[in-house]
Amino acid sequence: MIKNDLFLKALRGETVERPPVWMMRQAGRYLPDFMKLKAKYDFFTRCRTPELATEITVMPIHQVGTDAAILFSDILVVPQAMNIEVQMKPDFGPWLPNPIRDRTSLDQVIVPDVYEELGYVYEAIKMTKKELNDEVPLIGFAGSPWTIFCYCVQGQGSKNFDKAKEFCFTEPQMAHELLQKITDTTIAYLKGKVEAGVDAVQVFDSWGGMLSPVDYQEFSWPYIQQIIDALKDMIPVIAFGKGCWFALDVMAKSGASALGVDWTCSGRNARYLSGGNITLQGNFDPSRLFSPPKDIKRMVHEMIDEFGKDKYIVNLGHGILPNIPVENAKAFVEAVKEYK
Repeated sequence: MIKNDLFLKALRGETVERPPVWMMRQAGRYLPDFMKLKAKYDFFTRCRTPELATEITVMPIHQVGTDAAILFSDILVVPQAMNIEVQMKPDFGPWLPNPIRDRTSLDQVIVPDVYEELGYVYEAIKMTKKELNDEVPLIGFAGSPWTIFCYCVQGQGSKNFDKAKEFCFTEPQMAHELLQKITDTTIAYLKGKVEAGVDAVQVFDSWGGMLSPVDYQEFSWPYIQQIIDALKDMIPVIAFGKGCWFALDVMAKSGASALGVDWTCSGRNARYLSGGNITLQGNFDPSRLFSPPKDIKRMVHEMIDEFGKDKYIVNLGHGILPNIPVENAKAFVEAVKEYK
């Protein structure tokens, strides 16, 4: 039994004394101890070494006090397993030297044996569960097929993912083929995480908001729905689409246990658009963590008042930024724990 199960209670829609709190990217760049490891080991070494991934995952639980841990990893380990080269360039971000833009490159993309290619992730989960000692739940995650597709076709991060969208609109059949391969791999990958011991999974559709509402229903949402359908009877699934407030009504009927909301949609609107019955997660603007701690606490209390304490998980509207002071991250978490 997990000692602090507030997060799981909120996912089940149960009444709680206060909402649970965690932060996307909480195991990372704003923590001084993380930066020490970063100076020693490159990015994918940290992802692929279970001992390092475990140490990084547990850091914020002890240092910031969140109610759930999220495994330190990266969404781009999935394309790596699919025979697509992914590098992480310092001060640049993801770099895929051979983007998928034609039939030849698409045919080289495989649906791998996830246990063979991603076994290091499952080892990290087992090690982390042991280290957490049932203190708090552990979240596993994957990128949405559309978000992974964006990197695979664009070849790097982008403000508009124009090449990825061009591929969808000029070669829709190949686009759907690649999206399906990513989806099949992601389902197998997440099922492996469930077997390894995670307590919930989150699907990150970081670039869903790049699509129009109509195109979202063609190139992103149906693939997330496949993932939810495959996993919802095994484990709670959180679906988070950045900039996808327009799809909250459809998402709410998906079978997901919770929906993530970014800071561009108010708590009141998110409740309205999602029908008012599903657990919501979010949605503090990550940049607002630069505010003085007393202002952070006030704004967090206002946010909880707006969403309501039940069927609600306090989080940021996207990942925590690297230069946020640790004391401000702590103030965010403390504000939730002090909520009455």
